Amino acid sequence: MATGLPSQTQVIELLDGEFARAGYEIEDVVIDARARLPRITVIVDGDTALDLDTIAALSRRASTLLDAVKSIQGRYVLEVSSPGVERPLTSEKHFRRARGRKVEVALADGTQLTGRVGETSGDTMTLVVRDDRARDWALRAIPLKEIVKAVVQVEFSAPPKRELELAQTEAGT
Repeated sequence: MATGLPSQTQVIELLDGEFARAGYEIEDVVIDARARLPRITVIVDGDTALDLDTIAALSRRASTLLDAVKSIQGRYVLEVSSPGVERPLTSEKHFRRARGRKVEVALADGTQLTGRVGETSGDTMTLVVRDDRARDWALRAIPLKEIVKAVVQVEFSAPPKRELELAQTEAGT
């Protein structure tokens, strides 16, 4: 590469093993060579939440590995971050990792739902939804293949305790 930056594939190959040992996987790598200081952005996700200390540790590991690559010429900016709340949930692992989070879901039949992600098992996700007739919360099993789009919603207040309890329990218990 004319910029002296590694390719997306090279960055993934270089960092993947180290990140996997820490319990995280690389979701994406974006390289912006047009920026004043070229930017390498590594998006990571895992079954445990990414806090600032973890991101800092992963950044240090990535920086050490990237700095050892002789083809990288000059300076660059490295950013390690999580996928962010606006990322669509597209696979079983995304739903599993979003357990307890509020999501908007569009189903293949045109139905739109808002609820809290409960247990995800195999090809089914349990969604905690409001049952207005019963004035309570209900569990709804949704086959992943029926989900056209699902996006985590930002919440500004604490959810009801009962809703969270249902999202954290096994479906049907």
